[in-house]
Amino acid sequence: MSKNKEKNLTFKNKKAYHDYEILDTLEAGIELQGSEVKAIREGRVNLKDSHVRIIKNEVYALNIHITHLSTAHTTFRPDERRSRKLLLHRKEINKLYEKVTKDGFTLIPTKLYFNHKNMVKIQVAVARGKKLHDKREDLKQKTLKREAQQALKNNF
Repeated sequence: MSKNKEKNLTFKNKKAYHDYEILDTLEAGIELQGSEVKAIREGRVNLKDSHVRIIKNEVYALNIHITHLSTAHTTFRPDERRSRKLLLHRKEINKLYEKVTKDGFTLIPTKLYFNHKNMVKIQVAVARGKKLHDKREDLKQKTLKREAQQALKNNF
């Protein structure tokens, strides 16, 4: 057995796809402290109820919950729900700011993952909120698709 265990280290925000219509996505780096990278490798991440804000020309991810590791050093423990700075170029920040202010879109983290260089990246989506009837329509479509797949599977 090899020491390198291949795990799926992609964490998705499923609630974002239910509550929002995703229009555009953007990859950004994320500024982490202490043992947060180890905690992410252990899968102690929750993106539910998280969002992205632009504050003083800098982009921050708010309410991303990264739980502490019990095996990590105990002298320094960053807050689990602290705001984390996202690393973007100035042109990208200006583009996002324009979409949020002029068009009224929302910025939402949809995915947290390790890229091929073992760097933690976050996928930020420009989204528009769905209305209740849109959510119901999506659920109907999903149910019909699932039933069709089951019917095909049972016939063969």
